[in-house]
Amino acid sequence: MTAELVRGQNHPLSQARLEIRVSAGTPIVAAAALSDESGRIRGVEWVAHPGAPTQPGLEVSRQAAADHRLAVDLGAVPEAVHRVGVLLALPSGGPGPVRFGAVAAPFVAVTGLDGGEIASYTITGLDTESAVVALELYRRQGAWKVRAIGQGYAGGLAELLTDQGLPQARQLADSIDDAVAQGLARSVQAPPPRTADGDRSRQAAAPALGPDQGGTAPQGVPPMSPYVGQAPGAPGQPAPQPPAYPPGAPDPSAVTQPDAPTASGGPIDYSHPRRRNAAPPPPAPTAPPAAPGQPAQPVAGDATGWSMDERLYNQVWGMFEDLARTMAAYRSAVDFAESRMDKELEQLLSDPRSRIGGQGDAAREAVRARHAQLVAQAREVLDRDLAQLTAEAEVVEPALPPAYARWDNPVWHAYRVPMEIPMAVRLGDLHLPEADRIRIPMLVRLPLERGLWIDSGRTASSDGSLTDAHAMRRLAMETAVAHAARLLAVYPAGEFTVHVIDPAGSGAQPLVPLVQTGVLASPPALGAAGVADVLARLTQRVDLVQMAVRGGAADSLPPGFDTSQQLLIVNDFPHGFDDRAVNQLRYLADEGPAFGVHLMMVADREESSAYGPLLDPLWRSLLRLTPVADDHLADPWVGHAWTYEPSLVPPGSQVLQQVLTQVAAARTKYT
Repeated sequence: MTAELVRGQNHPLSQARLEIRVSAGTPIVAAAALSDESGRIRGVEWVAHPGAPTQPGLEVSRQAAADHRLAVDLGAVPEAVHRVGVLLALPSGGPGPVRFGAVAAPFVAVTGLDGGEIASYTITGLDTESAVVALELYRRQGAWKVRAIGQGYAGGLAELLTDQGLPQARQLADSIDDAVAQGLARSVQAPPPRTADGDRSRQAAAPALGPDQGGTAPQGVPPMSPYVGQAPGAPGQPAPQPPAYPPGAPDPSAVTQPDAPTASGGPIDYSHPRRRNAAPPPPAPTAPPAAPGQPAQPVAGDATGWSMDERLYNQVWGMFEDLARTMAAYRSAVDFAESRMDKELEQLLSDPRSRIGGQGDAAREAVRARHAQLVAQAREVLDRDLAQLTAEAEVVEPALPPAYARWDNPVWHAYRVPMEIPMAVRLGDLHLPEADRIRIPMLVRLPLERGLWIDSGRTASSDGSLTDAHAMRRLAMETAVAHAARLLAVYPAGEFTVHVIDPAGSGAQPLVPLVQTGVLASPPALGAAGVADVLARLTQRVDLVQMAVRGGAADSLPPGFDTSQQLLIVNDFPHGFDDRAVNQLRYLADEGPAFGVHLMMVADREESSAYGPLLDPLWRSLLRLTPVADDHLADPWVGHAWTYEPSLVPPGSQVLQQVLTQVAAARTKYT
C-alpha cells in the first residue's frame, strides 16, 4: 500500500534501487543532491542536474519537463552521504510561471523496481517560491527512509543551494539555468499532453538507473523495451509505462503484436502503454487478423484522433517515442554488460591465483561469454522492436498527407491548396545510428511556436565529410526555401505570407522559385535600408496585434489589416544589420510567434560573434536545423542525439515549382 505523506512525515524504504517520479502542470527542472550527516552539500560534484545528469547513484533528466523520472541507487552513493534531496525549480528567464503558487501542486512519488509506489507526496502550500526541496531520502541506523520536506525558496536554486551549505551555489545555479536553456533550444518539442490520459504520474515504470551508476540487472532477463515485458493494465486502468523520463507526448492508440509466452508462461502485451487512453476517436482503420504465429500487420492511422490527419500525427509521434525508448533500453543493457564484464575481469586480475594459467584463462573466457550473451540478448529484443517499427514506417509513410510527406512522395502530384490549416508540418527526418533504416518524420505543430535557424556554418555531416563555406551557405538557403515553400503549401490561400531579407543579394539563386512564382509579399529586401524597412513594418505589426489582443479588442484592427501568419526569412545575418536592427530581430524572435510573426534565420553563428553575448538568447530561442545530416537534435524523453536530415526537393524535380504555382494562382483568386 502506498504511503501518502504529509510535510514532515517519513516512511521506511526496503529497497536500494528506486525511481522518483515527478509530475507538475508546467515544465520544471528536477535535480538531486547528496549531502552529509549535517545536511551540507560538499561540492558541485554532489549535485545531479541537467548539466551533469549522472552522479554516483543518481541520474536525472537532461532538460525541463512537466514530468520527470529520477533514478536513485542508494547502494552506489558514497559512504559519506547520509541524505539524498530531490530538488525542483521553475526555469528562470523563460516565458513560463515564476512561482509555484501559479501552477498546480507538484506530485512526487517514490517507486520500487516493479513500478509500485512506496510513498507519495503532493507539495501544497507553495506561493512565491520558485525552488523547493521536495523529498529527502536519509540514512538512519543503517537503514534508509524517505521524508516529505516541501521547503520552498523564493530566491530560486541559488538560495536553495546556499541554504544547503554549497559554497559555489550561485555559480551552480547559473550553470543549471544555462544547461536548461540549451536543452530547450536543441530539443524537439513534444506535442501538448492530452487531458484524457489520466494521472500519468501514478502509472508504473521500470527503473531508469543505468549500470554506469553502479546498478545491477537481474541475470538472464532481457532488457525492457516498449514492445516487450509489459503487463496489460486492468480494465479501465492505464497500463504501466516503459522505462524512461516522461515526455509529455500524445497517447496514440496501441500497435499490437500477437501474444507470446513470458518466462512465467503468461502472455506478453505488445501494446505500447503510452499509446492508449485518449479521447474517444472516430473509428480508426484496423489490421486484418494475423495468421497464427505471425505478427499483426500495422495499419496507417491506427492511432487515436478525430481525423485521419490527427491519427497519423499521433502515430508518427508514437513511433518516435517507441524508437527512443527501445534504443534507450538497448544501450542501457549493453552498458550494463560492459560494466559487468569490466568488474569481473578486474576481480580476476586482483587475485594472483587467476592471473595466469589455464584456470585464469577459462575464467576470463567465461566472463567474455557472459558479456556476449547479454549483448546478444539485448540485440535480439532490439531487432524484434525495430522490425515492428520498420513495418509500421513502411505503411505510414505512403499514407501521409502533403503536410507530413517528403517532397518525393507521390501525394504532391495530386496537390491542391488546402481549405484548412493542418495540425503540423514536416521539417525533415530523424534517425539513430543503430536503426539507420528507420526514418521518423520530424513533425512540428502549427502555428510555429519557435523560430527556425538554418545553420550555414561549417557543420560536419553525419558521414564525416565537410562542405565548403560557399556551398554550405547555398545549401542553407535552399533548405530555407524548401521549408518556406512547404509552409506556403499547407496553409489555405492568403493565410500565410513570406517576407525575405537578403541584404547582399547572395541568396538570389536559391530564392528563384519563390520570386518567379510571385508567392512573396514583396521582392527580397536589399541593403541596410531594406532591412530597416521590413523590420520596422513587422515590429509595428506585432505591437499593434499585441495591444489589440491584450486590450480585448482583437476584432478592432484597422480595415484591410493582413491577419495571415507572417514568416520572415533573414539571409546572411549579420550583414546589413546595425544595433537597432539586431534589437528588432530579437524582439520578433521573442514576441513574434505569439502574435503571428515567425522568424527563419539563415546564418552562421560564428559570424555574429562580434555582437558578443548579446545574441545568445536569440540563438537559444530558435530551433536549429542544418542543411546537411547532423546529429544535433534531442528527443524530449531520454535525450538521445538524433541525426536530422532536412526535407529537400529531389534534384531535377519540378514539384516545388508546380506547388508554388498553384499557391500563387489560389492567392490571386482569394484576393
